Amino acid sequence: MVLRIGIVVGEISGDNLAVPLIKAFKEHYSDVRVEGILGPGLLKEGGFSLYPQDRLAVMGLVEPLKRLPELFRIRRNLVRHFTQNPPDIFIGIDSPDFNLGLEKKLKQQGIPTVHYVSPSVWAWRQGRITGIKQSVDLMLTLFPFEAQFYEQYQVPVCFTGHPLADQIPFSIDTARARTALGITDNCRILTLMPGSRNNELKYLAEMFILTAKHCYQSQPNLHCVIPVVSVEHRDRLQSLWALKAPEVPVQFSVGNAHTAIAAADAVLVTSGTATLEVMLHKKPMVVAYRMHPLTYHIAKHLVKIPYIALPNLLANEVLVPEYIQSKADPESLSKALLAYLDPQYNMQPLIQRYNELHLSLRQNASVKAFQAIHPLLK
Repeated sequence: MVLRIGIVVGEISGDNLAVPLIKAFKEHYSDVRVEGILGPGLLKEGGFSLYPQDRLAVMGLVEPLKRLPELFRIRRNLVRHFTQNPPDIFIGIDSPDFNLGLEKKLKQQGIPTVHYVSPSVWAWRQGRITGIKQSVDLMLTLFPFEAQFYEQYQVPVCFTGHPLADQIPFSIDTARARTALGITDNCRILTLMPGSRNNELKYLAEMFILTAKHCYQSQPNLHCVIPVVSVEHRDRLQSLWALKAPEVPVQFSVGNAHTAIAAADAVLVTSGTATLEVMLHKKPMVVAYRMHPLTYHIAKHLVKIPYIALPNLLANEVLVPEYIQSKADPESLSKALLAYLDPQYNMQPLIQRYNELHLSLRQNASVKAFQAIHPLLK
């Protein structure tokens, strides 16, 4: 039997979620055909992408406005394509501003729709819940507090857990990671994760580098590691590093983020899924975020949650320090990081809480997602 699945992923993180889900389908169906807007992982699985995945990779409140005409055109074309060639199921992964509108149109055409990764409706613009109910036959959430929110509004929902919690082991071999990176000296390792989107690099890259420079002045045995998603990403950061902190030892690791995290004594990271990855690797972190001033001005009046870092949201308490907008400066960030980089720092209480959260998210997510989706298939 041929199973046709429509999928739209807007970012690499969504592609990473989609790949194990498609593999779960392939364990039950001999011929699974995937098409839509796909990332590199889905393409390796044999999927067909109607548009390059990076055309949807926009962020913020202000920046996407410049791309609206193109995004609307892509969505109209996808509605036409999937209406003329109906898949057995359509799965929109993240990118809610794009996918929910697409899902609503497809659901009206009788195509079963699933949205994987809840939008932050529990945090802001809660009025969107009405539109979500009209758009999806099933919402799949990565975190338990999200499913509890949808249950209040009678939206069909399944908490799947997070695939990263299944993939990343409880015990991390730091020495092995350092060997893999070729780091053998007795040094303190600071891993920097300023993001990969253009806007993230615009607002965060220089600040992260200057923070590392401050730390190096107090920790002369400091060695920095920066995981990057591509050679172009590396070249951009490498040029900025040479300009701002040429004296600080640094190593760039292409496509090897988990090893870079596992090798660290501390991590400076931007908000997002990366904070979850750091938590699952049981590493102390400092979270920093900056954005366009107008975007921030709008967001601070709309967002109804006390934290931005996923570990803090999951724990409902401050497990890791957060520095946002004007509070995110090299002096403040380096002070917080140096506390973690002190060899005398006791990490055990933090690791214990990390382990508890890790266990709560380890649900065999992709299999659980497949089992929830399967009854919707035509």
